[in-house]
Amino acid sequence: MRKTFTGLALLLLVCVSASAQQTSISKKVEVLLAKMTLDEKVGQLNQLSGDWEATGPVTKNTGDKLQQVRDGKIGSVLNIMGENHTRTFQDAAMKSRLKIPLLFGQDVIHGYSITFPIPLAEAASWDLPAIERSARIAATEASAAGINWTFAPMVDVARDPRWGRVMEGAGEDTYLGSLIAAARVRGFQGRGIGSTDAVMACVKHFAGYGAAIGGRDYNSVDMSLHALWQTYLPPFKAALDAGAATFMNAFNDLNGTPATGNAYLQRDILKGKWGFKGLVVSDWNSIGEMIPHGYAKDLKQAAETAIKAGNDMDMESRAYIGHLAVLVREGKVPIATVNEAVRRILTKKFELGLFDNPYKFINAAHEKATLNQPKNIEAARDMGRKSIVLLKNEKNLLPLSKDVKTIALIGPLSKEKWYLKGAWSTNVDPNDNVVNIYEGLQNHAPNAKILYAQGCNITDSVATDFKEAVETAQKADVVVMAVGEDIFMTGEARSKANIHIPGVQEDLIKAVVATGKPVVVLLMAGRPMIFNWTAEHAPAIVYTWWLGSQMGNSVADVLFGDYNPSGKLPMTFPRSEGQIPLYYNYMNTGRPATGDNDAFYRSSYLDVPNTPQYAFGFGLSYTTYSYSNISISKTAIRKDETITVSFDLKNTGNVAGEEVAQLYIRDMVAQPLRPVKELKDFAKVKLAPGESKRISFKLDKEKLSFYNDKLEWITQPGDFKVMIGPASNNIKLEKTFQLIN
Repeated sequence: MRKTFTGLALLLLVCVSASAQQTSISKKVEVLLAKMTLDEKVGQLNQLSGDWEATGPVTKNTGDKLQQVRDGKIGSVLNIMGENHTRTFQDAAMKSRLKIPLLFGQDVIHGYSITFPIPLAEAASWDLPAIERSARIAATEASAAGINWTFAPMVDVARDPRWGRVMEGAGEDTYLGSLIAAARVRGFQGRGIGSTDAVMACVKHFAGYGAAIGGRDYNSVDMSLHALWQTYLPPFKAALDAGAATFMNAFNDLNGTPATGNAYLQRDILKGKWGFKGLVVSDWNSIGEMIPHGYAKDLKQAAETAIKAGNDMDMESRAYIGHLAVLVREGKVPIATVNEAVRRILTKKFELGLFDNPYKFINAAHEKATLNQPKNIEAARDMGRKSIVLLKNEKNLLPLSKDVKTIALIGPLSKEKWYLKGAWSTNVDPNDNVVNIYEGLQNHAPNAKILYAQGCNITDSVATDFKEAVETAQKADVVVMAVGEDIFMTGEARSKANIHIPGVQEDLIKAVVATGKPVVVLLMAGRPMIFNWTAEHAPAIVYTWWLGSQMGNSVADVLFGDYNPSGKLPMTFPRSEGQIPLYYNYMNTGRPATGDNDAFYRSSYLDVPNTPQYAFGFGLSYTTYSYSNISISKTAIRKDETITVSFDLKNTGNVAGEEVAQLYIRDMVAQPLRPVKELKDFAKVKLAPGESKRISFKLDKEKLSFYNDKLEWITQPGDFKVMIGPASNNIKLEKTFQLIN
C-alpha cells in the first residue's frame, strides 16, 4: 500500500510539474508574440535549406541566407550539420532584433555518422527494442552535431514495391507499422525534447503518400475514407500517442486535394480530432507544388491555402515569406491564423531550451566525443544481422563452416562500400569505415582463400559469357554471390516499373549455379525484388537489404552462424509486377481464388498464381520450431472483456534461435468486410535447443474493433478465428471464439 501510494504521489508530482512547465512556456510564448512584428512572425514560418547540401531542387536566388537570419526572416534551416556550420547560423540569429534561435532540421533517417540498416530492413527484425535503440543512437549522434529536429520517422503504409520510398518505412502492415512508428518516436525523442541527446521527431507524410497510384512517387492517391482511417492513419496516431513533436504533410493529393492544402487532414483530423499541439511543416516546396497540381494559380494563393489548411511552416517554397504578410494586410488570412502557427513553433523552441541557451546542441568537443562510439558501432552490427531474412536454405547449406578452404565471392556488390549505406544516409564522413562483404568474409574466415570475380556491372543490359566468374566458382568449395540494386534505385523519386533483379545479374546467377557448386545468393535492395528463377534454383538465398556501416560483418555473422537469422518479411514479395499491389490482409471476394467455387469463374490470373513468391511474415532459421497445445481462455466474451490465447513454442533443432511467433485473426462475418487475416500480435522468443516456452497473447476490444462505413470505431458480435504461426501463409494453430453483446 505504502509503495503504491508513493508511486502515485510521484506520478502526480511529475504531472503537476510538467503542467506548470507548460503553463510557464505558454506565458513566455505570449509575451514574445506580443513583441513581434508581422514580418518577424512570418519569418518564423520560413524554413530554408543551407548551402552545403540539398534534398530537393534548391530555390533559386535566395540571397544571403545569413543576412536573412539576422533580419528575422528565417525561423529554421535544414541540411546544416556539424558544430561549425550550425554555430555560424545560430550566431546570425543572435544578431536579429528579438534573438529568436533557429531550429536545425536534418533527414536523419537511419543513422547519422554511424549508418544503420534502412528502415524497411529494420522492420524485418520485428524487434521493437532494437529499432528504438537504433533511433536512440541516431538521435544521440545528430544532437551532438547541432541538429535538434529529424524528418523521421516515415510511417506511410506501403503496399507497392515499385514505389522507391518503401525503403524508408515499415512495410505493408498497419499493426506492425504502428508499433514501429511509436518505437522510432521514443528512440528519437528519448527522455523528451530538450534533452541534449534527443531530437524532435517529425512524422511523415501526412497522409496517404504510400498509396501513390502506380507506385509512382509524388503521384495522386485515390482511396475511400474508410481505407484511409482503417489502414493508413493508425501509424500516424500511434506516433502522435508516443509524443511526436512535429508532423510533415505529403506531396500527393488525396482524393483531389493536395495534402499540404488539405484542411480535413491537418485541421479536422490532426489538430482537431486528435488534438495535436506540435507544429506541422510542409514537405520540400510542397506549398509551391500546389501550382503544378493545378490547385493554386500562383504562390500567393498557395500560401493562403496552406496556412488556412493548417500548415505551420513552409519548407523551401518561400510562399509564406513572400506573400503571407500581404495576405494578412488584405484581410485574406486572419492574423489569428498566423499567430497560431507561430505559437506552435515558438513553443517547440522553448521546450528545446533554445531561449535559455541557443547553443545548447552546439559543442565541438561533445560532437567529437559522441560520434562513432565503439558500442554504437556494435549496435549497428547487431541491428544489421537482426534485419537479415533467410529465404531459402536447401540441404542446410548455411551456415558455412569457418574451416572452409576456398570461397568464391562473385557479383558487382562484392566489394562495394558506399552503396551498402543505402539511400537517405547522411554521409557525414564519406570515407568512414564501412565494412563490405569481401572484408566481412575475411574477418570471419581468416584462413580461407577468398577468390573474387565481379561478373558484371549492376546495370549491364547485355549478357556476356561470364567466363571469369564461372572459372572462379569452379575453383571454390562454396560460392557467395553479392547482387541486387545500387543505391540510386530506391529512395525518393526512384520508383521502378520493373523490380526484377537489375540488368543481367540473374543471368550471372544462372551461369554460376550451372557449375554445380553450392551457391549462396545475397540479395541487396531497398525494396522487395522479383527473382523467380533464383528462388527456384539457387540452393540458398539471403535477403540482406542495405544494412549500413557494418553490413559486411552483419552478413558474415549470419553466413557463418555466429548469429542465427530471425528476420521476417515486412512486405510481400510478388512473382510478377502484374500482381501489384499484393498484400496478405486482402478482402475475400464472392468468387475466391480457392475454395469450392467453379474452377474457372474465380478471382485469379490466367498466367500466374495469386500467391506471392514470399509472404508477409516469412523468414527461415538455422533451427526448427514446433507450435502446439493451443488453448483459449474463453469461447465467448463480451466486448469489454479480454481473451487469452496460449500455446507452446519449442526449438526442435540443434542450435539456439529466435522465432517471431505471429497471431492473426479473422472476423468471419462483418459489415463492412474484414480481411482474410490481420496481424494483431507477435512475440520474438529466444529458445535454446530443445527448450519450450508457453506463449500467451491477449485480445481485447481494441484489437477486435474496426471502422464502419460511418467511420465509427466499433465492434460487432460474431465469430472470430485465431491463427498462430511463423508467417501469414503458414498457420500452425487455430481456435475460434465468439464475441457477444
